Amino acid sequence: MEHEPMVGSGRDDRRSIDRMEAAQPTGTAVDIERCRYPFCVVWTPLPLLSWLFPFIGHMGICTSTGIIRDFAGPYFVSEDNMAFGKPTKYWQLKPPRSEAGRRDWDNAVQQASQIYNGRMHNLFCDNCHSHVAMALNLVMYDNSTNWNMVKLAFYLLVYGKYTGLGGFLKTWLPFFIVAGIIIAVVFISRAS
Repeated sequence: MEHEPMVGSGRDDRRSIDRMEAAQPTGTAVDIERCRYPFCVVWTPLPLLSWLFPFIGHMGICTSTGIIRDFAGPYFVSEDNMAFGKPTKYWQLKPPRSEAGRRDWDNAVQQASQIYNGRMHNLFCDNCHSHVAMALNLVMYDNSTNWNMVKLAFYLLVYGKYTGLGGFLKTWLPFFIVAGIIIAVVFISRAS
């Protein structure tokens, strides 16, 4: 099966990414305007599915400079272009204190992305959450290799921050509209 190669998979592509990352600030501050989320897990709603279950969505992980990597579909990990739009929620993790730690973080994100670039996407078993979990397991984030999709979804629900009012509305407004329609239909049908 032919597929588009992952950005950064070739030597020349890797050099250009290295130059791009080197040109960016090395701080850990989130920059929502520029869509930079250093050391973050990012999340955005999935059309239709998130409208019914607003805690279910699409997840990615960011490099030390905030570049987003997400398992966007079969045999494809996107770079800086999330499959379902810009993040509406993020969870910033504790950044490593040393430059070696930053390299380890970026290497883990890159390695997980290379592995998932060769995998079939499965909505229930091997998906974007699994890609993020693998990166965190490879870097042994929080001295743990037990990251999985359920744990990540729970932590993002508890510790995640919205990117602003727009992020909150993009996440919850469709759910409230659908719920309102369902309630109205039930109420009208019972009144008849």
